Amino acid sequence: METNESAFIERVKSSYSPKGASIQLGAGILNGHIVTDARVNLALKMMNRHGLIAGATGTGKTRTLQLIAEQLSDAGVPVFMLDVKGDLSGLAEPGVTNPALLERGEAVGVPFVPASFPIELFSLTGKLGTSMRIKVSDFGPVLLSRILDLNDTQTGVLAAIFKYADDTKLPLVDLNDLKKLLSYLSEGPGAEEIKDDYGKISTSTAGTILRKIVAVEQQGLAHIFGETAFDVKDLINKVDGKGVISLLNISDVQDQPLLFSTFLLSLLAQLFKTLPEVGDLDQPKLVFFFDEAHLLFNGASKAFMSQIEQIVRLIRSKGVGVFFCTQASTDIPESVLGQLGNRVQHALRAFTPNDAENLRKTVKTYPHSDFYAIDSVLTSLGIGQALITVLNDKGIPTEVVATHLVPARAVMGPVPSAEYQQLVQQSSFVEKYQERQENRSAAEIIEEKMVTFQTKKAQEEAQKEAAKVNRSSGGRARQTPLEAATNQASRTLAREGAKFLGKLATGILNSFFKKK
Repeated sequence: METNESAFIERVKSSYSPKGASIQLGAGILNGHIVTDARVNLALKMMNRHGLIAGATGTGKTRTLQLIAEQLSDAGVPVFMLDVKGDLSGLAEPGVTNPALLERGEAVGVPFVPASFPIELFSLTGKLGTSMRIKVSDFGPVLLSRILDLNDTQTGVLAAIFKYADDTKLPLVDLNDLKKLLSYLSEGPGAEEIKDDYGKISTSTAGTILRKIVAVEQQGLAHIFGETAFDVKDLINKVDGKGVISLLNISDVQDQPLLFSTFLLSLLAQLFKTLPEVGDLDQPKLVFFFDEAHLLFNGASKAFMSQIEQIVRLIRSKGVGVFFCTQASTDIPESVLGQLGNRVQHALRAFTPNDAENLRKTVKTYPHSDFYAIDSVLTSLGIGQALITVLNDKGIPTEVVATHLVPARAVMGPVPSAEYQQLVQQSSFVEKYQERQENRSAAEIIEEKMVTFQTKKAQEEAQKEAAKVNRSSGGRARQTPLEAATNQASRTLAREGAKFLGKLATGILNSFFKKK
C-alpha cells in the first residue's frame, strides 16, 4: 500500500475535481489522518446515475443524507426523502454552532456556516403532514399485488381486472372500487361479459383476493388510496432559488414496511410515466432518496423486481436520480446494485459469521486501492466517515477514498411539535390534498349497472311468467289489475257516451217537432 501523502492528494484531485458544480462530501483520510487538500466531491451532473448510501446503524447514514440534501437544495435541485423516525424536520432550522462542528468544518476545508432550507412535510395518514394519496389505477396490479401478498395466479387475475377497468373507462380510485369490480366480474353479470376476452375468474380466486383486500383495510392501510391523488410534479419545487426538500414522515406507520416502501416505488413509477425525456443534464431535476431500501426487496416477486429494475435503469433519462439507503450493499439485488454508480459506504460490523460474509461480499464490489486494505477500512471507520467511490464528470468510477464527511448545517433532529404543526399548516398543499374527495368512480358505476341488470332481469321474469299463464289458460291470458281497471274504465266511458248521444238526439228531435 502506498503511504505517500503527496501521491494520495494528487490521485484524489485527479478523480474528484469535476469541472462543473458539485456536492462537497469531505476530505480524504490516509494513515488515520485527515488530508484537507484531498477533497472528495460528487459532480451534480452525475447525480442522476443513482447511488447507494450504506452502513451499520449509528454510523451516520442519516447525516450523510442530510448534508447531500442540503447542498442539492443550495444548487436549486429539489429533493424527496423518507423521514423514518420523524427527525429530519430540523432541516427547516439553521444548526447551532459548537466547537465540534467548527472543528469538523476546518478539518475538511469547508467552514461550518449554519443554514436553513425550505421543506414540505407529507404523511401517508395525514396526521404528520399533508396527506399523500394515490388512485388504485395509478398504483397498478404489480405493486398492489405486493401489498396484498398475492401469488402469481392471483396477480394475473388482478392484472386482468385492471385491464378490463382501463378498457371500459372504469375509474379505480379506492379499494371499494376494486372490491365492487371484483365481485361484478366474478359472480355478477360481468362474469359472462369477460369470459371470452379476459378469461373467467374462479370464485375461489376472487374470494382469496377479496379477503386480502379486507385484511389490508382492517390494518388501516386503505387510506392511501383515494382522491385527490398526489401529483408527483409537486415534488419539483423551488423557493428563493433553493430546491424544496420534501419529507415523507412515516414514523406512525413504521410497522407497515410493505406499505411505505411500495408507495415510494409507486411515486418513482409515476415520475417515470409523467416526466418527459431530457437526456443528460448539468444537474438533475429531482433526487429521490429511498431509505430503508432493503424492505423493498425482501420477498419481492419476479414481476415486482422486473418493475424496479426497469424504473431504475430508465428514470435517469427523465432527469431523476435515485439513492438507495440501507445497512449493507448486499441488501440490494445485483441487477439493481450494478446501476448505482455512486457509493457512500459507512462502517460495517463483523460480529457474527453472517456479518463477516456480508463484509467479504461488500469488499468485492469495490475496485482495488493502492492506499487501503478495503476490509480493514470498512470495519475501522468512525462516525461521520465513509468509504467513497463515485462517477466523475466523464462517467468513470473514481479512486476509492476513506472520507471524513462535511458536517450538516441545519439542525440535526426534529423541530419542536408546535413549530412542526405550523410548518404543516402553512403549506400551500394542505388545501389541495388534505381533505379526501369522494367523486363518482367504479363502485357507483357498477351499482348503477347492477340496478339496470336487476330491473331488466325482473322484467324478463315477469314476461316469462305471463307467457306461462297464457299457455295454461288456453291462450287467454289473465289480466293484470292495471289492465282490468283500464278495460273497465273504457267500458264505462262507452256506456256513458252512448247515453249522452241518445239524450242529445232525442232533444234535437223533440225540438224539431215542437217547431212544426
